[in-house]
Order: sequence, then C-alpha cells, then structure tokens
Amino acid sequence: MLYILDTANLDAIKKAYDLYPMSGVTTNPTIISKENRSFLSILKNIREIVGEDSMLHVQAVSTTAEGMVKEAEYLTETIGGNLYIKIPVIPEGIKAMKILKKKGIKITATAIFTAQQALMAAVAGADFVAPYVNRIDNISGNGIRVVEEIVQLFELHNIDAKVLAASFKNVQQVHEVSLTGAESVTVNPEIMDKMLEHPLTDWSVDQFIKDWENVYGEGKITLDVE
Repeated sequence: MLYILDTANLDAIKKAYDLYPMSGVTTNPTIISKENRSFLSILKNIREIVGEDSMLHVQAVSTTAEGMVKEAEYLTETIGGNLYIKIPVIPEGIKAMKILKKKGIKITATAIFTAQQALMAAVAGADFVAPYVNRIDNISGNGIRVVEEIVQLFELHNIDAKVLAASFKNVQQVHEVSLTGAESVTVNPEIMDKMLEHPLTDWSVDQFIKDWENVYGEGKITLDVE
C-alpha cells in the first residue's frame, strides 16, 4: 500500500514525512488555491520537502488536450523529480493522455466516478487512476464498489495502471479500500493521523509507562537502568 498525502500545506507535509511511511503528495487546483501564494513556489517547496524520488501529483487546469500537454511539459521541466500530471477523464483529457504517454510523461487520471472511466484512462496511458470514493457515495453510489470494479477490470485485462483511491471522509473508508486490492490511497492530514488513533493503544502505552516508572523511576528509559 502506498500512502500519499492530499494537501499542499507545507507544515502538514513535513509532519507526515517525519512520522509516517509516505510515498508522495497529491494536489489539485482547490488544494493549491487554499495556500494563497505563488503556485510554483508551493510546488518547489513541496519537492524540497519530499525529495526527488517521492511522487508529486500536480493537476493541469486547461480544458483542451493541447493546453494540458503544454502544462504537463512545463511542469515536468520546472518541478522535476518523480512527477505525475493529473488529467481529468473528459474527452480532451483522454486525448491528452494518449499524447503524454508517447512523450514519456507520467499521468494520473483524476475526477473518476465510474470503473469505465478508469479503464479508458488506463488504456489511454494513465499510470494511476483516482476514483473519488466519498464523492461517489454522496451521489448515492458506492465508492468502495467502484474501486473493487476497477481493480477487477485491471486484473482481467492485464493492465499495469494502479488505483490511487481519493476522496475519503473517514478511516473506515480507507480500510475498506485497502481490502479491495487498490495499490494506493491519498488522504488528508487529519485522516492520516487518525489511522493510528485508538484509545486502547493510548491506554496500553500509558499503562506500560506507569508500571515501568513504579519500579525504575519517573523519566527513566532502558538506557538509564541495569
């Protein structure tokens, strides 16, 4: 499982990369705009934090294939590293994916709500496909089921593209997606933190420390005692 952070907040990225086994960062125009500063500065700062090898997913905002390709080439040259260009699964986006694939530019197909959208994007050249789990649920669909269908289709047709499940409201959705065989998830910083939270874990750690300190002294660690 690849854990990816869905944010452009530098402090949140630094924290996650310090604590967790992160594989990358995803952004989109909404996430970027929340930071309210230079677009390129944000991306370059993220690249500095995560390093050249970590994935960084950045979305093109053009609505024509020609524009998307130009944005992809510019971002690839300007930001560098392990960069994926997010392209929406609209007709012009599929056209752009075919072109970008030939140019060797890595692609994440985004704004996916059906398994067929994901399949077409993968055939067009997408390396990752990003179904919006919670948004599918919000339109009376079944986000987890859509992810399951994508995984099944990729296995059935021997497709190498990976599923990057997105749009989560809670840890349970992330857990259920993990069970489908999806290779990766992108979650916001709050959900990333909550995936480790459990009151009995906290209680157990507190009890261990209490019992230890009752015998060996407050603030002592294993290096301090015989």
